[in-house]
Amino acid sequence: MNSNPAPTSVLESGRLLLRQWRDDDYGVFAEINADPRVMAYFPNLLSRAESDELADRCRDLIAARGWGFWALEVKSSGEFIGILGLNKPQHRLPCSPCTEIGWRLAFEHWGKGYATEAGMRALRFAFDRLLLDRVAAFTTVTNMRSIAVMQRLGMSDSHRNFNHPALEPDHPLSEHVLYSITRSDWNLKDPQNHEGATSRTLHL
Repeated sequence: MNSNPAPTSVLESGRLLLRQWRDDDYGVFAEINADPRVMAYFPNLLSRAESDELADRCRDLIAARGWGFWALEVKSSGEFIGILGLNKPQHRLPCSPCTEIGWRLAFEHWGKGYATEAGMRALRFAFDRLLLDRVAAFTTVTNMRSIAVMQRLGMSDSHRNFNHPALEPDHPLSEHVLYSITRSDWNLKDPQNHEGATSRTLHL
């Protein structure tokens, strides 16, 4: 881990916090990663050890650079409900080098608009704080729920479908769509109105 970590950004929207991970998030995250409904568009379920390893990586990257796949918390209850945030993909993709936005929420919290609300906040951070020119998102072509979130975030289909390099080309989940949004397109959409609440960035 970086010996001189960056200040950790905690993002806030109307209903949600995007924050650094805590130890008590790990058990719930393991349940999310073992839920076949949540993981339907991933190659396999994760064991507890694999889930903890993923959480550790997310936590360490946030500690090192101040941002990443944040833990997502409902402010009214303090409940951890999954992850959402920004990441630099390690695999070679059509958009590489790039920064992606991604999410994984507990099934019982689907359909509440949380991914869109938190995604808007993360995109504002990407463009206003990190000064990125473009943010990408990708998923298997059959994952219509995630594609719908990408569209609600104002992202556009690049029409550059690709086979994910982590999967065999004949794997049923191999073919992925690639969406993206530029900073200029983001600014035109006036995201403050989309989110429906004043948001702020806290540095800890």
